[in-house]
Amino acid sequence: MYELDMLLKGFQTLLSQPFALLLSVVGVAVGIVIGALPGLTATMGVAILLPFTFGMDPLSGLLMICGVFFGGIYGGSVTAILLKIPGTPAAAATAMDGFELTKKGQAGIALGTATFSSFLGGTFSVLVLIFLAPVLASFALEFSASESFALAVFGLSIIASIAGKSVIKGLIAGFLGLLIATIGLDPMGGFPRFTGGYTELFSVPFIPVMIGLFAAAEAFKAMEDPAVRNGAAAMLSRIIPPWSTFRRILGTVVRSSGLGTVIGMIPGAGADIAAFVAYNEAKRFSKTPENYGKGELAAVAACESGANGCTGGALLTMLTLGIPGDAVTAVMLGALTLQGLQPGPLLFREHADLVFTLFAGMLVCYVLMLVIGLSSLRVMGRILQMPKSVLTPVILALCIVGTYAINNSMFDIAIMLAAGVVGYFMQKWDFPASPVVLALIMGPMAEANFRRALSLSNGSYDFLYNRPITAILLIIAGFTLLFPLVRGFMRRSKAAKGATRDAALAPNPAGGAE
Repeated sequence: MYELDMLLKGFQTLLSQPFALLLSVVGVAVGIVIGALPGLTATMGVAILLPFTFGMDPLSGLLMICGVFFGGIYGGSVTAILLKIPGTPAAAATAMDGFELTKKGQAGIALGTATFSSFLGGTFSVLVLIFLAPVLASFALEFSASESFALAVFGLSIIASIAGKSVIKGLIAGFLGLLIATIGLDPMGGFPRFTGGYTELFSVPFIPVMIGLFAAAEAFKAMEDPAVRNGAAAMLSRIIPPWSTFRRILGTVVRSSGLGTVIGMIPGAGADIAAFVAYNEAKRFSKTPENYGKGELAAVAACESGANGCTGGALLTMLTLGIPGDAVTAVMLGALTLQGLQPGPLLFREHADLVFTLFAGMLVCYVLMLVIGLSSLRVMGRILQMPKSVLTPVILALCIVGTYAINNSMFDIAIMLAAGVVGYFMQKWDFPASPVVLALIMGPMAEANFRRALSLSNGSYDFLYNRPITAILLIIAGFTLLFPLVRGFMRRSKAAKGATRDAALAPNPAGGAE
């Protein structure tokens, strides 16, 4: 097979260039650190390191950027699991069950599962990139504005699955997120909406709101309980999950990796959307969906394999079509151009040796991520040994520094603290924070693509049912949204009938049964 032969030659070329391998190690390590810090996303890490690649050969520079990309997507899960601080938007999905596992004393297993799932999801996506690039790239071209709108609606329907105990409260939280998402510039006309005259609100401050809802709210809640964290050593006594556990979640990892790869190919989508969609589908196929949100290991595996599966999918459309799948690959597109390489079909013909050496390097980057990740988890886990009197101020400091680093704006810090107060009371009143974050991600995507599709169809709504992919996604979205509501209604109805029957069979005060 041509691809396999070229890949083997790529490994041979890579092994003869130790400097490129060294930069891969540096990129992965830096990416994990950047991903773990709130506010410093993989996009920011790639953008920061991009100028350093100008004087490098194409292979070394691109491998370092790939290492930052892969490590950054994975790194967000570490603080999400340990402290409920999503280092990246995708890690917000991981935090839902990951932090619950930490509270149960299973932080080590949760971190190990996230590491292996990230490795498997990313490796799967790179292999798909290598062997199925032309076929999948043509499928990605089928996604126009109407399909992207339907995908966003499907993403919004996941709110019903991540709502927790009350679907109604989850929907209310999602509606709040959609209201916040309307703040900023109109996606079609470009005029300000609901900004109150603040230019800082021209774009939705998504990351400050996410940091506030998760991290700052958790810090405020910790101030109520002066107890000291104990037993951290026991929590991380085991990192690698046992084979029985790994075998149980393997199907979830494979399915989520495939979903992440497909979603990554869709322009405008990204790892955050892939993580939430993978979470929803894992819950749908689970035999114990009631455990999700309470500390389910399969949920962590689904989110991480889905998010990292997105990396190969995003690179696929960027390399084969010149269309970046997300913000990170948009920056990488600039890196390729600066190296004198033009993405597209001719790239595989004119620079086949370089492309397949790069593919081999991507596989090496994921192996490095697995090794570096597993070897550093115990060190990272030591933060759990800190007393709350020290840990809580550290968390707040990270929130402030991470938020300020995004735009160098004190206004963003104020938004983050306000979101933290709102998130604190949401926890008090059992309103989930995840639907707000999901709505902030999906809302602008849904609105922009709906209005764009409506404009392309000259005001006709035919695109909602004339295009097969759009119609199928909307039908699935409706089923996903309504099923939990119907199931909850049936459970309440069954419980009410059971209570009525028990009351009828109970003995009356005069003796005997009614």
